[in-house]
Amino acid sequence: MRSAEDLLKIDAQEMAGRIENHIRHIVSENRASGILTGLSGGIDSTILVTLAVRALGKERVSAHFLQDKNGEKDSLNKARLVAEGLGLKLNIGSINAVMREKEKDAPFFKFISRLPPFVLPFASSLYYIIVGETPYMTTLRKEELKKSKFRIWIYNNIVNGLESMFDGPCAVRRIVLEKIAKEKNMLVIGSGNRSEDLTGWFTVEGIDNMPHSPIMGLFKTQVRQLAEYLNVPASIQKRAPSPDVLKGADDTLALGMSFDKIDIILYGIENNMPDDEIMEYGLTKNQIARVRKIYEMSTWKRMGR
Repeated sequence: MRSAEDLLKIDAQEMAGRIENHIRHIVSENRASGILTGLSGGIDSTILVTLAVRALGKERVSAHFLQDKNGEKDSLNKARLVAEGLGLKLNIGSINAVMREKEKDAPFFKFISRLPPFVLPFASSLYYIIVGETPYMTTLRKEELKKSKFRIWIYNNIVNGLESMFDGPCAVRRIVLEKIAKEKNMLVIGSGNRSEDLTGWFTVEGIDNMPHSPIMGLFKTQVRQLAEYLNVPASIQKRAPSPDVLKGADDTLALGMSFDKIDIILYGIENNMPDDEIMEYGLTKNQIARVRKIYEMSTWKRMGR
């Protein structure tokens, strides 16, 4: 049985060079003094800041960690590990005050944030059994919600608060970083990737949806190949992809499956592969149908940019 890496194999050295050239180009084109980016301690932001340093030198790269009280406890330590390895000063700030205000209008989020992380998968499974989709899929419905009183109730009482608290940090971080960048005449770049883009797993006008996103052309599987080539610390390569806004709520929980499976299906969708051919990579018809549905339901987010 073939794997996602078989299907999505890249020449990591050549790809790194291309992205570095792109970074140099956009900095020159915008007459910026350098690059400013968020460093969360995740694999995407680590790849981005590493390539920026390789492209411009550490003196022209500014890395920022904006702490959220609901994020994972070890995120700051991982961000520090990356910054120290690259010889960068890590600028540390906080968005706690803003998120506390947002939390007042999200009682369900406040409730589940107090639960042990191991409870979340069970809660997510229960939601799927009752509603027939993940909470994230419900957020993609928008106008369609009006057709069902049940879905409207679910959205207003459960999903709306979750959506606000998941999108909030990305939106606030973008505002903060863009303000700092303007003062320093630096260019803000985002670390969104193709897997997130094609599933709509980003915040419109958030830090993960920036005009300049150098690794946007790469699927998550390909980002991992690049991480291995760049010798990214093993603890970061092994870290579960996560929006880092709720302990225990990683991307797999939201999307319903891991990116190694999602990437195969997304590649199949983009290349008009029939389901039978996609299934040769170990996927089931139900998994393919779910990702196709997410891809179609999230079209409005990509068109809204």
